[in-house]
Amino acid sequence: MPPRIGSHADWPEEIRPEVIDAIRSAGIDRPWAHQARTSEHALRGESVVVATGTASGKSLAYLAPVLSTLLDGSEAPNGRGATALYLAPTKALAADQRRAVRELAAPLGTAIRPAVYDGDTPVEEREWVRQYGNYVLTNPDMLHRGILPAHPRWSSFLRALRYVVIDECHSYRGVFGSHVAQVIRRLRRICARYGAEPVFLLASATAAEPGEAATRLTGLPVVEITEDTSPRGELVFALWEPPLTELHGEQGAPVRRTATAETADLLTDLAVQGVRSVAFVRSRRGAELIALIAQERLAEVDRSLPARIAAYRGGYLPEERRALERALHTGELLGLAATTALELGVDVSGLDAVVIAGYPGTRASLWQQAGRAGRAGQGALAVLVARDDPLDTYLVHHPEALFDQPVESTVLDPDNPYVLAPHLCAAASELPLTEADFPLFGPATAGLLPQLESAALLRRRATAWHWTRRERAADLTDIRGQGGSPVQVVETGTGRLLGTVDAGAAHTTVHDGAVHLHQGRTYLVKRLDLDDDVALVEEANPPYSTTARDTTAVSILETDTEVPWGDARLCFGSVEVTNQVVSFLRRKLITGEVLGETKLDLPPRTLRTRAVWWTVTEDQLDAARVNPQQLGGALHAAEHASIGMLPLFATCDRWDIGGVSVPLHPDTLLPTVFVYDGHPGGAGFAERAFHTAADWLTATRSAIAACECEAGCPSCIQSPKCGNGNDPLHKRGAIRLLGELLRGAPKGA
Repeated sequence: MPPRIGSHADWPEEIRPEVIDAIRSAGIDRPWAHQARTSEHALRGESVVVATGTASGKSLAYLAPVLSTLLDGSEAPNGRGATALYLAPTKALAADQRRAVRELAAPLGTAIRPAVYDGDTPVEEREWVRQYGNYVLTNPDMLHRGILPAHPRWSSFLRALRYVVIDECHSYRGVFGSHVAQVIRRLRRICARYGAEPVFLLASATAAEPGEAATRLTGLPVVEITEDTSPRGELVFALWEPPLTELHGEQGAPVRRTATAETADLLTDLAVQGVRSVAFVRSRRGAELIALIAQERLAEVDRSLPARIAAYRGGYLPEERRALERALHTGELLGLAATTALELGVDVSGLDAVVIAGYPGTRASLWQQAGRAGRAGQGALAVLVARDDPLDTYLVHHPEALFDQPVESTVLDPDNPYVLAPHLCAAASELPLTEADFPLFGPATAGLLPQLESAALLRRRATAWHWTRRERAADLTDIRGQGGSPVQVVETGTGRLLGTVDAGAAHTTVHDGAVHLHQGRTYLVKRLDLDDDVALVEEANPPYSTTARDTTAVSILETDTEVPWGDARLCFGSVEVTNQVVSFLRRKLITGEVLGETKLDLPPRTLRTRAVWWTVTEDQLDAARVNPQQLGGALHAAEHASIGMLPLFATCDRWDIGGVSVPLHPDTLLPTVFVYDGHPGGAGFAERAFHTAADWLTATRSAIAACECEAGCPSCIQSPKCGNGNDPLHKRGAIRLLGELLRGAPKGA
């Protein structure tokens, strides 16, 4: 029987006494029970996932057996001994973990040699890491592009590999998680080539069915440990809805004060009171804007305070990120506006408060971000500031949806052919593929190989498939699903590289005329050169921000499943989406008031993906009292609201999914609403929507009906990325139409 929750235990006897002494010197006398149990399973050679709360000591749970094993190996005759590989979803977390390992292992001398190996590692250091590092910290991207393709140079490390630590494994979801699952299978295959069979140790925030998710990620049976026996300080959690303003937005809709402005005010007030805080923001631009506003307001109070506030996001140069991480850790920084690049496990002990600007998409992420405060066991404050959209508004008025519901299951699909195919090519370039590899890569492998042969990507010789092209197979895919090379942001006057933007986001964030924020400075994009993947910018100070607008069309390729809902039909299958950014809005800072719209001439992009869709009949429209003049607006409003609500039922972000509504779709010949995954081949979100459709669409209808506005607003049916300027929309028609649709839902659906 495991020890009771809240109890201590003893380290397993296999843990080296020197390691226990080092842990004690760090101020930890005895382990919590979940830490001891994790070590026991690891030392027995069983892969294990520990899924407990933030700051529950998960790092120590896997470090104790890893350090003991490395210490044993240091006495091996060949001098190399055992090795361990640590995978983190972000560079910041890997760098932070190296610091923590160095501090913990300092009393052990030179036997433990932690080293970071990622894109920021200088070339002259890389050979040392390969030859001498025995605890190598990296990320899935570098494993995919740098280590596995060069496995002969890593042969001595891989031959001795005993443990693979996968930290913050709940972050591996959707397309990214599916890619990482295949990268891990490639790692297991290469390790087997060198005679190694490493144990996988996974750490996760509290999650539903973590053992099942870990098994899907690694392809191995995994022991699940979920009893959190660590102490926790009190967390006060506030739900904050910004007030309505006197301004009016599109179609005359009432406008709330933005979550950005409210968060900047809260960060300012906390800094003035000396409260160490982090504000988590969903976008890079939002992080920059909140830091900038807070700095300006703090300057009016105390000229020394603005320097103690900063922004932190992806796209910064390596030296900028490291400097910010050091300043936060030492307390030099009092407040930080950060994207989720800082969410995952970075030790920011001593924080008193966390402000979350907008629901982060999943309850798992919400609790992960909130848990950044109070890490030393003291009481803490977390504030969720609602954005002006259907889901956030629903949550602040239905707190039970946050506090009385379990966290979500992790959604990933390693068998997605768009994910699997490039990894089969990468695997073949590492070692020729044989039928013996089929069980490792999954049931879709056998069917994909002939397609890859037809495309001249692989060639079959005798009993194996070979990669025969000159280019690197690992370059066929970007495992974060961003598609293509990142766009470099370059200052025209100086030629200075400011940072990068993901290829998939370039059309919407660095188009001609876009406002780009970097390190508190504002730039205007003069030209986006798609041929050379460069955005040329000039420093400026416009009194507005910019938001891209796009148009979208969907065609049905194949219907996998169709379920009757009375006369209506609920369907799931494959679709092709054609999307084009057509214009951008200029919005006044702070208030979000629209100042104007500018047309853009950017090429369309096509996407083959998965979607859920529903149709209604003429009789149902009559029963819902939706006439032809209202139909387009009712469908459009239902589409917007359902997209906004889906993150409550699938582990996705609103920006991971898209939608289209058509009064008469050419493929169905009926009024149709589509919601699709915004990633090639799908990410599992639309499938989750299909299976939870009754609950999802019921919550959608409730969110629209509960909103206090008269004709529709951003809190219910307006969308910030609508290519049609949120026109037409019909709020009451959407409520009646969804009610009629749900009346036909099968019982128990």
